[in-house]
Amino acid sequence: MKILIGGIGNVLLGDDGVGPYVARLLEARYEFEDGVEIDDLGTPALDLIDRISGKDAVILIDSIDTDVAPGTVVLYRKADIMRQRPAVRMDPHAPALVDAILSAELFGVAPAEVLLVGIKAESFETGCSLTAIVNASLDQVIGIVLAELDQFHVQYRLRENPGEVGIWWTTVEALDSALAR
Repeated sequence: MKILIGGIGNVLLGDDGVGPYVARLLEARYEFEDGVEIDDLGTPALDLIDRISGKDAVILIDSIDTDVAPGTVVLYRKADIMRQRPAVRMDPHAPALVDAILSAELFGVAPAEVLLVGIKAESFETGCSLTAIVNASLDQVIGIVLAELDQFHVQYRLRENPGEVGIWWTTVEALDSALAR
C-alpha cells in the first residue's frame, strides 16, 4: 500500500503547528514498512493534489477550530470531509483539502481512504510551541494514526534508539526566548 501521513499547519502559529509536530514525532519514534511516507505538508494549497494522488490511503493531522474543548481530538473520514462545500478562495494559499480530493477524484487518482485527525487548538498566537492542552493530546493522536495503520495491516515498530525528534522550530523559539532576556 502507498500511504501518506501528513502533518498540516503553520509551525509559527502556536497550536497550528500540531500536524507537523506529530509528523516529526512519528518519524523519530517509529520505523514503517516501505510505502509509508511521512511528511510535513506545511500549509498546502492546490499542491495537495499532487501529494495525495496515487495514494491508497492518506492520514492527515491538523489543528481545527470547532465547537469542542481545546485539546479534543476529532476524526473526519473522507465522507465527512466531502460533505463540506469548497470555500471561496481568497488567495492561492487557502486550504484546499476538499478541492484536492475532488480534483484527484476527477482524474481517477484519489486515495480510497482519507482520515483527518483534527486537534482543537487553544491558541493561534505567534510562537513556535504548542499549548499544554494540545501537547497533552499528542499520544492520543499518535495512537489513532497507528490504529489506522493497523486497519491497513501496515507493519511498523518502535525505533531502538529514537534519538532527537528534530523539531527545529522549538529550538528557534528557545533561542529567541534566551536572546530576549
